[in-house]
Amino acid sequence: MIELAGMYPDELKEWLISRGEKPFRAGQVFSWLGRGRSFDEMTDLDLGLRRKLKEECVDTAVMIRTVRKSGIDGTRKFLFGLRDGNCVEGVLMRYRYGCTLCISTQVGCRMGCRFCASTLDGRVRDMTAAEMLGEVTQVNRLLESDGESIHNIVLMGSGEPLDNYDNTVRFLRLVGHEKGVNIGMRHISLSTCGLVNEMLRFSEEGLPVTLSVSLHAPNDEIRKKLMPVAKSYSIRQVLDACRVYIEKTGRRIVFEYALVDGVNSRREHAAMLADLLRGMQCHVNVIPLNDVPERDLKGVSEKQVAEFLEVLADKHISATRRREIGDDIEGACGQLRKKYLDGGVQ
Repeated sequence: MIELAGMYPDELKEWLISRGEKPFRAGQVFSWLGRGRSFDEMTDLDLGLRRKLKEECVDTAVMIRTVRKSGIDGTRKFLFGLRDGNCVEGVLMRYRYGCTLCISTQVGCRMGCRFCASTLDGRVRDMTAAEMLGEVTQVNRLLESDGESIHNIVLMGSGEPLDNYDNTVRFLRLVGHEKGVNIGMRHISLSTCGLVNEMLRFSEEGLPVTLSVSLHAPNDEIRKKLMPVAKSYSIRQVLDACRVYIEKTGRRIVFEYALVDGVNSRREHAAMLADLLRGMQCHVNVIPLNDVPERDLKGVSEKQVAEFLEVLADKHISATRRREIGDDIEGACGQLRKKYLDGGVQ
């Protein structure tokens, strides 16, 4: 079955013309798909065309299988079902400036970061651009009844977006299209573990999203213990790619830094991190780690978080503690999917 939602308007036009349809139909179909509508709901299309679309194509590539709502902060976690039986996660967070949706880009992940549940079973497959878009459009449909819509998108769910490069870039262009979902690139953040070659390639795409780089260590020795990618790219190489991205896009880099007890969370680690980042247009997101029993990693105390941030502030490095959300609904990446695969979620 053909995923029409993954087509650019010109591609959709060519496909419809090849089926004997008028070119203007492409704009109608593209607009409906951007609103997450089924073929039956595309009321300005004649019945013959709708029937043809239903026979050959997929109107939405995902369905919402499970929704969990936090009783603490209202965060909602989604388990999305894919047409092949796989599933991925998304998280909807409400802030004073609007709704932010965290989406997945792969089923599982092969990056092997020790603190992330998404990678425990490896990568099953890449997601298509249509599937990524479906995460957005299906949640937007839910929000419509409350008069809300998604304001920001973060590509920080399961998977490494730049390991699924072509589909990720296609998704970004589709979700930002003015006749589709129409979310501006400056309202989108993309998280990467630091695939240097892809970061450099991405800097040439003309897509000024915020690049969020998982650093998690102040030196290569510690980073290699936490992130296998560090064996391929040094911190210096990652930071050099970040500087290129800043120069090309004018956007600051956000560095993610998960504090792991006994590994990377001491005051001297904060001082080393500050020295690395001095002079760079950046911000550090300090994340108190959720315990990862499968990897024997433990989080830190409130005192350790405060001391780490204090050192960064003293050295004039912009940094904040990431807001903790969804703790009561398996809010961290991969937790809900893993529970589902283990038979704990119906």
